[in-house]
Amino acid sequence: MIKTVLHTSALLSSSLLFGGMLLFSASFAAFLFKSLPPEEARALIRKAFPSFYIFVAITSLIAALLAITSSLFSASILALIFLTTIPTRQILMPAINAAADAKLKQRFLVLHGLSVVITLVHIVAVGFVIVDLAAQ
Repeated sequence: MIKTVLHTSALLSSSLLFGGMLLFSASFAAFLFKSLPPEEARALIRKAFPSFYIFVAITSLIAALLAITSSLFSASILALIFLTTIPTRQILMPAINAAADAKLKQRFLVLHGLSVVITLVHIVAVGFVIVDLAAQ
């Protein structure tokens, strides 16, 4: 019984992580830039991203802990997402903001591109986790 509850909770929390990351990165950011003047959109995005990364870190950690009894493969992927989210939030995000503030366009584009790639890899990885857990 408890194994079923843990497994179902791991699947649901992984699905929440997948949906939350996809919604935020694909919809929310684009919506802001379409709906607000560029300066207001940038300011709001800067305020939202720290919370986004906290959501990803906490949700991936919870999902990893819940998935341990169902799939070490899925638990490992979720743990890697947790571990890579921390430096993304604490190091990469401030570097992106500093490059934008200093008007270092090329550096900003490279760093922002890296953050986009990391997020896309996280989304795809959680997709694999969901498929793995659903097949159990």
